[in-house]
Amino acid sequence: MTTDENPIPVATPRWPKATRQQTRAHNTRLVLRTIYEHGPLSRADIARATRLTRTTVSDVVAELIQQGLVEEVGTRPSSGGKPPILLGLVDDARYLIGLDLASDAFRGALVNLRGQVRHRISLPPLSRNGDRALELVREAIDQLIAQADRPLLGIGIGTPGLVDAVRGIVYQAVNLDWRDLPLRALLEQRYHLPVYVANDCHAAALAEYYFGRERDAESLAVVKVERGLGVGIVLSGRLLSGDSFGAGEIGHLRVVDGGEPCRCGHTGCLETVASTRALLRQAAAIAQSRSDSLLHRWADAPDQISLDAVLEAFQAGDEATCQMILQMGRYLGFGVATLVSVLGIRHVVLAGSITRFGEPLLDVVRQEARACALERVAGEVQVGLSPLDSDELVILGASALVLARRLGLFSLLRM
Repeated sequence: MTTDENPIPVATPRWPKATRQQTRAHNTRLVLRTIYEHGPLSRADIARATRLTRTTVSDVVAELIQQGLVEEVGTRPSSGGKPPILLGLVDDARYLIGLDLASDAFRGALVNLRGQVRHRISLPPLSRNGDRALELVREAIDQLIAQADRPLLGIGIGTPGLVDAVRGIVYQAVNLDWRDLPLRALLEQRYHLPVYVANDCHAAALAEYYFGRERDAESLAVVKVERGLGVGIVLSGRLLSGDSFGAGEIGHLRVVDGGEPCRCGHTGCLETVASTRALLRQAAAIAQSRSDSLLHRWADAPDQISLDAVLEAFQAGDEATCQMILQMGRYLGFGVATLVSVLGIRHVVLAGSITRFGEPLLDVVRQEARACALERVAGEVQVGLSPLDSDELVILGASALVLARRLGLFSLLRM
């Protein structure tokens, strides 16, 4: 029992004070982010928005102008006195390198501060052997550095597999034959630039969150369908990676008993029936077995069928091709229903080259999602197609990771 004369001592936490350098770095990021998101703004506007003093804002702005990141872009009509000078971001003040290692070809680009692609490259991998894949990554970076005529902020990489984004380690990437690869450390040692590595589907979620239509959504899931199938998840403003870095790997859920072998070692995975790899395999079977199909013209060379050829047959109303695409939509709808049932997410975006099949595919995905999930939950879900170019999706997400880490330009997402 205690009395007022002998109170229980309470420990007061002592938080370390921020150093002057840390405070200045914080203020600089805050001012730059405010200009990035809301500019053009005057110095007084920035002071009001950030609650920094006008002196602090003026000092930070002067430094940003000196660095070439910010410029005076004009004046605003004055209600009395000197017209306020407006400040804006210099979009091409810096470039960064974004790489997508999850597609048939390794894609890369030089990207500016607004996520605008200034130069592209594509390197078809002759082999997906681990050493050759790493060599190809270096070759892509070398080519992009040679094309850069602006200072480089860093390198962002979206790769398939289980990725520790904090340490930059690829624990397992089946398609690239990588295991426990310290990708960030290897590339930083070679290029002396900051390197950020993320799973390709997580990168796709970043791209949609920052550059797509879903910037106002606190939670969303991006179902990315290419050679593989995975999901990037933003939950309550946080990018979800999972304790084992495997969040979103729904492509390896078994959906078909005794189905096709999967590259993961199991059979009947969702990826074996709902991916572009599965689509082309099924199209080859149609070409050889259905003489009434438009795909039959490739009967003697089924391995030459392309996604463009399948899309052409689909748009022409080829019965076998349409059945194949709609069945894929049903499997995708089941995957969407699983996501929304577990996570309660209302915004789902289909991304990747599969989006080329458009609204007919999307309608089936929506119908199946509603049929497989609780009516109240499924009825509130909005499933749409990504507005972003599938060839640039992962590149933009990897670029957003660099912009967030290096300049603090994005305020919403916690990573």
